[in-house]
Amino acid sequence: MMIEPQPAEKPRSRLLTAAVWGGGFVALIWAIEIIDAIMNQRLDNNGVRPWTVDGLWGIVFAPVLHSDWAHLISNTVPAFMLTFVIVLSSGTMRWLEATAIVWVTAGVGTWLIGGLNTNHVGASSLIFGWVAFLVLRGVFAKKLSEIAIGIVIAAVYGYLIWGVLPTAPGVSWQGHLCGAIGGVIAAVVLGRRSVQESDATAK
Repeated sequence: MMIEPQPAEKPRSRLLTAAVWGGGFVALIWAIEIIDAIMNQRLDNNGVRPWTVDGLWGIVFAPVLHSDWAHLISNTVPAFMLTFVIVLSSGTMRWLEATAIVWVTAGVGTWLIGGLNTNHVGASSLIFGWVAFLVLRGVFAKKLSEIAIGIVIAAVYGYLIWGVLPTAPGVSWQGHLCGAIGGVIAAVVLGRRSVQESDATAK
């Protein structure tokens, strides 16, 4: 009896995977906003409310909540594009790891430095973190391709740097700043791990 080799399963296109994850995240925040609208914006109360015990739940929920449709729309394209770029260039797991670091850092940081009697919501904390991660990861990973991507991201989204400053009333600069800090941490941690993995593979 002869056993014929079966053709290897064709891997899913990374391009398609990146689009699915980007679209999936956007679909999630839109679905939540639709539910929030039906509930007369009651979900928005679950944002980060600094120095309150109940406000700690915002660390978990704030990035997927938005104050209104305009707020959501402004975050939709950057959220899709940045997720797409990270997944396309580094894979799903790197996106999940970077997002987790940014998510927690932004939430905890905002809870600590945000103003009293304020409520912080929105995916912009993740967006600032993703931008910082993409801009810096190549430096710590020592990969020219990622450095090149970082230069492009800096050129496209560099204007966001002003968002970490208290320049606009009603805008959570604390969330932006802490999200960006989370992105820097993710770039350092995951970039160095990438170097270690490359060195281990080379041995």
